[in-house]
Amino acid sequence: MKNVLWLIIGVGLGFVAAHQLNKTPEGRRFFDDVDSRAHEFSNAVIDGYKAREAELRAAVADAEGVIADLSKRASS
Repeated sequence: MKNVLWLIIGVGLGFVAAHQLNKTPEGRRFFDDVDSRAHEFSNAVIDGYKAREAELRAAVADAEGVIADLSKRASS
């Protein structure tokens, strides 16, 4: 329970410090830079996810075609 209290205090102090830092021009530039890098990273993750999803969907479609061909051959 004591550790949770210290965590809450630390988060609160961090929030206050970030708020004060954001009031300065240097702090605002810092947070804008962090924000833009976070957006770039999340966009890269999304693009990678979509590319991999497309690859897997194509592989599944190919596998379904092979299974259908094998099924036709087996029933003939």
